[in-house]
Amino acid sequence: MRTPFLAANWKMNKTVGETQAFLHEFIPLVKDVNNAEIVIAPPFTSLFTASSLLKGSNVHLAAQNVFYEEKGAYTGEVAPAMLTDVGCAHVIIGHSERRQYFGETDGILNKKVKAARKQHLKIIFCIGESLDEREAGKTFEVLKREIEEGLKDIPSDNLVVAYEPIWAIGTGKTATTEQAQEAHKYIRERLSSLYGATAQSIRILYGGSVTPDNIDVLMKCEDVDGALVGGAGLKADSFARIVKFTR
Repeated sequence: MRTPFLAANWKMNKTVGETQAFLHEFIPLVKDVNNAEIVIAPPFTSLFTASSLLKGSNVHLAAQNVFYEEKGAYTGEVAPAMLTDVGCAHVIIGHSERRQYFGETDGILNKKVKAARKQHLKIIFCIGESLDEREAGKTFEVLKREIEEGLKDIPSDNLVVAYEPIWAIGTGKTATTEQAQEAHKYIRERLSSLYGATAQSIRILYGGSVTPDNIDVLMKCEDVDGALVGGAGLKADSFARIVKFTR
């Protein structure tokens, strides 16, 4: 049985003060949750504050991005060791917004995963197709490439995969349960081709306009093991409801 994994990706939202206010409200709301892994991914500027407030709680800390070098003249970048030093247990790699706006290729993402793993960071690896790719019948082709190239030579331990159909991110559109399960089942098949039977233990998250209203039905899908939440993860009561989903 795979332990559900619920993560809130705040993207470029929340100041340090807003982070403090959120966590003071959120932590008590989920303190009794012991059947799911809970993760918060604030912006870099709030990581230290969040790390301090999360100590002793059942909520884990993730970064939204990382660079693939250990140190050097890379203005504006953050190294894996800096993330572990500030208290991060996880890092999101390959989000569609990083691919789309910052030109991150499968090869670059593969280097980031390898660098993060050297510092024992747990990986939340994002994949997903655009609306044009889905309408052209290329969903599986895209997922196959992103899995095989992004996870090339990467072990299966400490790996979570997040399926985020780009056409559903921040649009209010959510994949139907049939679409979500179809994609998640295919992803697990591709992971099986890389990792064999251990692929059955890899958690696959759904991301794309996840809300308190649709989390229950999404979590009923056989191969949906959790969610990577955007907008609904910015409010403590909203994300707490998602964490407390029912099947």
